[in-house]
Amino acid sequence: MDFTNKTAISTGAASGMGLLFAENFAELGGNVVMCDVNEAVLNEKVSAINEKGKGRAIGVVCDVRDYAQVCAARDAAVDTFGSIDVMANFAGGYAVRMLNVDRSLEFPEIPIDVFDWGLDVNLKGPFYFAHAVLKQMKKQNSGLIINIGSITGVDGSPQGMDYCTAKAGIMYGLTKSIAQFGARCNVRCVCVSPGPVLTRSEMAGMKTLLGRAAEPQEIIDLVLFIASEKGQFINGENIMIDGGRSAMGRG
Repeated sequence: MDFTNKTAISTGAASGMGLLFAENFAELGGNVVMCDVNEAVLNEKVSAINEKGKGRAIGVVCDVRDYAQVCAARDAAVDTFGSIDVMANFAGGYAVRMLNVDRSLEFPEIPIDVFDWGLDVNLKGPFYFAHAVLKQMKKQNSGLIINIGSITGVDGSPQGMDYCTAKAGIMYGLTKSIAQFGARCNVRCVCVSPGPVLTRSEMAGMKTLLGRAAEPQEIIDLVLFIASEKGQFINGENIMIDGGRSAMGRG
């Protein structure tokens, strides 16, 4: 795969799969606009990519809940590199964990502000970026939006209802709707929905038919394939990459 002269925006790019995607995309010759709220770590990761001397990277401090910041990230991509070929919506997280909520609390006892954060980051963030970058993708008559779903969008969760709701909305409503709109201007939209991924050690205990969790690189390899010349006929689909967890019939 070769992404020379291609530009991708990656959110949540200071860590995890957002960072891994940016590193891989640049390694394959592409330009990356790395977005995150953690400025210090973001700058460090951008520098590390640029030191390798392959694809170029810039960092944009961006809270995906703020539409003005989202538009600023889009504009930085266009002003610096001239196009947006791939939009990868990696930013997200399980609000109860990310905000250090007492795990003994049940759903009605958890402050609504926690769920507001989860819905804003996990659903409105990708929605905002899609709205913003489609303006540019329509102008250039090309592009790909990659959304990141989750097995939890299928399974549900009695405590993290915000996360499940957001992921289900992305996996089906948002992805298919963007694909329908994008067809008129040669823009694709695909959702990649992982099962357990070893971005955190506790994921190792989540059951799959293959008896293990995924390595983060396995998820990124799929994203890169979809973005490459080999994946151009994939559109409007939610692709599960979960080691067969969704086929376990857990009931």
